[in-house]
Amino acid sequence: MIELRDVSKVYGKEGREVAALRNVSLRVAPGEVFGVLGQSGAGKSTLIRCINLLERPTSGEVRVDGRDMMALAPRELRLARQGIGMIFQHFNLFSSQTVAGNIAYPLEVAGWPRERIRERVRELLELVGLVDKALAYPAQLSGGQKQRVGIARALAPRPRLLLSDEATSALDPETTRSVLGLLRDINRQLGLTILLITHQMEVVKDICDSVAVLERGQLVEQGKVVQLLAQPGTRLHELCYAPLAARDWQVSPGGRLVEVTFRGESATQPVVTTMARRFGVDANLLEGSLERVAGVRMGRLLFELTGAPEAVEQALAFLREQGLAPEERAHV
Repeated sequence: MIELRDVSKVYGKEGREVAALRNVSLRVAPGEVFGVLGQSGAGKSTLIRCINLLERPTSGEVRVDGRDMMALAPRELRLARQGIGMIFQHFNLFSSQTVAGNIAYPLEVAGWPRERIRERVRELLELVGLVDKALAYPAQLSGGQKQRVGIARALAPRPRLLLSDEATSALDPETTRSVLGLLRDINRQLGLTILLITHQMEVVKDICDSVAVLERGQLVEQGKVVQLLAQPGTRLHELCYAPLAARDWQVSPGGRLVEVTFRGESATQPVVTTMARRFGVDANLLEGSLERVAGVRMGRLLFELTGAPEAVEQALAFLREQGLAPEERAHV
């Protein structure tokens, strides 16, 4: 659905140039929720605006739904943008328009017949749960309700792609979960491709299928969220998970501190118990957590492993055979 090839964006004139993006290449598959994660100044907003050519890249290639966006004539580009919805951090609603009026606006611009507009607005109000707010004005809405209006407006022309520019950054945690749940429901019901940019790790873990990590305008890594989180040493793992507190524990002489990340079925199977019984080692659980990431169970355990050195090595090899990546932690 989206393919960027060596996209760079440079602002300023020669001698005072700032590179917001440097040779960024990524692919977003149809129907997936793809996150672009990065801190302020990483180039996230520039990247998302390059996709619909609100910002024209200095170099590189942008393809959306198979079309070379940079090769389109102005009229063709306007039509292509009708297939790309966009929602914003600060909602960008018209304060003088009702909820229904805000949702109808892009359809009026596109020249839809009045009756079709009314029908489409009704559909969207039901979809985002705001049927009772049709005649309210933005000033009468909560932040979460405003964002739902923004989502409905972006969906009005039936786009195949939805871009989200830090859409939950201005919301409290509970409202954020509600809006993310709505986006996931829309993704599943409509088969809509969603690309969202965020600096919030929880957003990536809650909703994204795949992710790209952007730092100082450069792509650091990209891949499936669950796979990257399950691999110690990836940048996403480092950003989302602080090392478990190995220094807080007293370890027996000869004991070894081991941290393991579990995912999918392994998060619910007695892998550590099986290991301990099979190789005659003791695994003393010190710390751990269990959560859902993109609908998949993931867990992290820190335990002390004691026993004969050869048996401990065999136990660690067993964990690796199970597709896990045990990491030894130094202790004080």
